[in-house]
Amino acid sequence: MKAHVLFSGGKDSSLSAMILEPYFEVRLVTCNFGILPTGEVAKQIADELGFSHMVIQPPMEILENAAEIVQKDGFPNGAINYIHRQVLEILAKTDGVELIADGLRRDDRVPHLEQSEIQSFEDRHKVLYCSPLMGFGRFTINKMIESNLVITEEESAVILKCDYEAELREYLYRELGEDETHKHFPKSHKQSRVISRLRKQESEN
Repeated sequence: MKAHVLFSGGKDSSLSAMILEPYFEVRLVTCNFGILPTGEVAKQIADELGFSHMVIQPPMEILENAAEIVQKDGFPNGAINYIHRQVLEILAKTDGVELIADGLRRDDRVPHLEQSEIQSFEDRHKVLYCSPLMGFGRFTINKMIESNLVITEEESAVILKCDYEAELREYLYRELGEDETHKHFPKSHKQSRVISRLRKQESEN
C-alpha cells in the first residue's frame, strides 16, 4: 500500500515519511498554487531523501478564500486549517490514494483536526489517515531529528518553505503589500528546511 504524505520540505513531514517507510511505499505530496516554486524545491528535497514526489495544484479559489479568512481573523491559523482540510479532500479523491499522512505533532495548534473530523474524513472517502508524530512532543521530535536528518534553519521571512503559509503570505503581499500583510502574521521566527538524511557515519562522529 502507498502512503501519500503531505510534504512541506520541513523536518516534521520528512520524519513522518521516514517513520512510515518500513511499512508502506511512501510518496511525498506537496500543495502548490503556482505562486512560488515550492513544488520544485520540495521535489529536490524528496530526491535527497529518496522518496517519490508529486505536486497537487488546488483551485486558486482556495487560496483566495484563505486570504479572506486571514484578513477577517487578523491571524493565519484559521486560514491554514482551512487550506489543510481542502487539500486533504482533494487528495482523498485522487486515484490510487488509500492512505494519507501528514506531519502534525501532539503540540501543534495549526493545522489541527479533531478526532470526529478524522473519523468523518475516513468514512466519507474510504481512505486511511494518520499523523505518525501525533504522540510526540517537540523536544522528543528534535532528538529524533538529530540522529536522522540534516537541516538548515533561517528566519521565516528568508527561508522558502513549501508549506501552506509560504504561498498564502506571498499572495497577501501582492494583494495588500508587505506592511499590511505583516500585521496578520507572527513576527519572523526560525524555521527549518531539510537538506538530506543524516548518514550513519555522520551520526556516529
